[in-house]
Amino acid sequence: MRKLSLTELLAGLKALGELTRLRLLILLAESELNVKDLTRILGQSQPRISRHLRLLSEAGLVERFREGSWVYFRLSEDLRTPNIVSKVLQDLDMNDSTIRRDRERAAGVKKERAALAQKYFREHVGEWDRIRSLHVAEDEVEAAMCKVMGPGPFEFLVDAGTGTGRILELFSDRIERGLGVDINHDMLAYARVKLERSEINHCQVRQGDLFNLPLEDETADAAVIHQVLHFLDDPAQAIKEVGRILRANGKLLVVDFAPHKLEFLRDEFAHQRLGFENRLMLQWIREAGMTPGVHKNLKPGSGDRNEKLTVSIWHGTKYSKQTKARKSIEHNILEAIPS
Repeated sequence: MRKLSLTELLAGLKALGELTRLRLLILLAESELNVKDLTRILGQSQPRISRHLRLLSEAGLVERFREGSWVYFRLSEDLRTPNIVSKVLQDLDMNDSTIRRDRERAAGVKKERAALAQKYFREHVGEWDRIRSLHVAEDEVEAAMCKVMGPGPFEFLVDAGTGTGRILELFSDRIERGLGVDINHDMLAYARVKLERSEINHCQVRQGDLFNLPLEDETADAAVIHQVLHFLDDPAQAIKEVGRILRANGKLLVVDFAPHKLEFLRDEFAHQRLGFENRLMLQWIREAGMTPGVHKNLKPGSGDRNEKLTVSIWHGTKYSKQTKARKSIEHNILEAIPS
């Protein structure tokens, strides 16, 4: 871990040395909150709160991210800065009247947020339950996913198309940090509530496009695309984009349906693809710079299988630099051979 310079340390300490900013850090150490939330909790004006958040951001103590028209804040992901904050916060008396009042108000804001998220879930749970009833039990699928992915530990896992955040929950005990990305604001609100209730503080969710993930190249060492590709017009491009953010030897897990003939899923649930052939999925994984690994089919039980779905699991590993170099040499040799 890189040591802080004097300038960085002084900037952090200066940012901490003000009551409102200290109160903001206490709140953001416990959960992600937006400006509207913070103005309600602290009872201060939006311009004043925004100014303090800007100063905290400039000092590298907090970071901001946009979700639609809202901007959320949380402690910086830079592992150096939480150490500054923790050293200050660990000696604070959390029973202080101001701190206690702030945390009580924050709990009220989170309760309202949870009610809205539950409302969205209740309105759609029937749709999800109907699809779940068409394939093997979810716990069987998740057990197979865990086995294929391996025990880790993984430093940074990305759940592309996170939905309810369930995959982050599933792998939370084998990752140091997790990020779920989804385009749907309501789903993100529900996932955020679930993670907070489960006290999975090392995982966050962000609004983002699956075809343009808000991450730099080669930043994750594990990624999951769970029951997402059948909604997309161009699933190959989505796999390619996830491959972009994986580090060398990073692992990809894809979970979706094998080919089927249930046309009502296209008409009623907006499925663009009625499952995926193994050959095609392996081709997409290779084109995304990965070596295909395990392929597993979880077939429905006895009965009319024409009216049921088979869940398929695919695994890929990002090429190492050595593998890339070898493949480049092989390609050049093949190109040089006269046809």
